[in-house]
Amino acid sequence: MDWTAQSDATKSEGLRERKKRQLRQKLTDTATAMFLERGFEAVRVAEIAAACDVSEKTVFNYFPTKESLVLDHPDALMDVLRTELADPEVSPVDAVLRILTHELKALTSWLAGHDDPAEAGAQLARFNNMIQTTPALRAHQRDTTEQLAAAAVTVLADRVGMRAEDPEPQIAAAALLGLWQIQFGSLSQHLDGKLTPQQVKRAVTTDVQRAARLLEAGLSTFATDRRVSARSTGRTSTPRTGAATGPKQARKRL
Repeated sequence: MDWTAQSDATKSEGLRERKKRQLRQKLTDTATAMFLERGFEAVRVAEIAAACDVSEKTVFNYFPTKESLVLDHPDALMDVLRTELADPEVSPVDAVLRILTHELKALTSWLAGHDDPAEAGAQLARFNNMIQTTPALRAHQRDTTEQLAAAAVTVLADRVGMRAEDPEPQIAAAALLGLWQIQFGSLSQHLDGKLTPQQVKRAVTTDVQRAARLLEAGLSTFATDRRVSARSTGRTSTPRTGAATGPKQARKRL
């Protein structure tokens, strides 16, 4: 389900694109409502298609799996993650914080746009609980996270002239992806109907930034650790084209 507000890009789309987006939104909204009411496993895709007055094939044209009706847009997130992490002027932690901040702002704007933000927050809390208690959705979420982590590993390795198989970019990527879990968990905690959307935003931001500060301290040694590791194993690390060639330059790239 799309909890975000309408973007500037959708406001300038053509008629064909708008109709496709609206049908896609209708499918995911209808599916999510049915899943929340009856449970994910109890609802068949054919029932969702009938409720939207389309064929089952049409549903699968828009969503390749039943799970993607709930957890959508992984390709868009992966593209944004690659772009942000590749920026040499921004630290990996700040790059991820940019994405999370945008997602949180969109979500809390969605909450604030409802006549009853508390009820909207309760609906979102039920949505989060459904994901956590449904094995198929948890597995789908885990697969998506693994794909995002693999993309992050490749970009981080390129930043410092390492191989994607090296342990440093792998653990760095895993740690960065963990910030999504912090934000998800914080949202689940604070969407209790007692806080306004703006208060939820501040509370979640504080939690995420606390975790990010800890990561920033550890990842600040990422580039120099690469050189220490290479010396300790007797392996000469050859920087990729355009990669940093010294500790100071490598630290700057991160």
